[in-house]
Amino acid sequence: MRLFLAISLEGSIQQALLTLQEQWTSLGVKGHFVPSENLHLTLAFIGEYGNPDAVMDAISSVSFRPFAIHLDGAGNFHDTYWAGIATNEALFSSVRRIRRALAEQSIPYDRKKFAPHITLVRKAEFTGHMETLLKRLPSEKMEVHEISLMRSDRGKNGMIYTRIDGIAAGGAK
Repeated sequence: MRLFLAISLEGSIQQALLTLQEQWTSLGVKGHFVPSENLHLTLAFIGEYGNPDAVMDAISSVSFRPFAIHLDGAGNFHDTYWAGIATNEALFSSVRRIRRALAEQSIPYDRKKFAPHITLVRKAEFTGHMETLLKRLPSEKMEVHEISLMRSDRGKNGMIYTRIDGIAAGGAK
């Protein structure tokens, strides 16, 4: 089972990202656009791991207060286009505690440096200049009240993300 810990996006931040995807489409970006129900901010990618209960046990000790995340900028990693999240100590602190809890329970995860971003387009193709896509970026924000354990399955039309469980601000949920 392919697992990751994430913040699911909703409300005005989700709508702003969908609008940005539409703008990019009208400017000629082609590729696999992430559907609204799959927009998220990955905090820790676990990968193939068959015991979601062990993951929940590990992170259930992690507590956090609600905090806001703010969209800030955009860019690309090769053919993946993304929206950025502003530097935020509450977010980074939560990620450090989550990753420490995983490590203490010997649950493997991708140890790459945390670079908060929301993937918007995979296998993107664009013949114009990236600067064109960066002219009118949204600056919405969202209050985070839950961190979710998600499962990723390959479907006929792309990835399907399913929430398994989560921890709420102030304790486990």
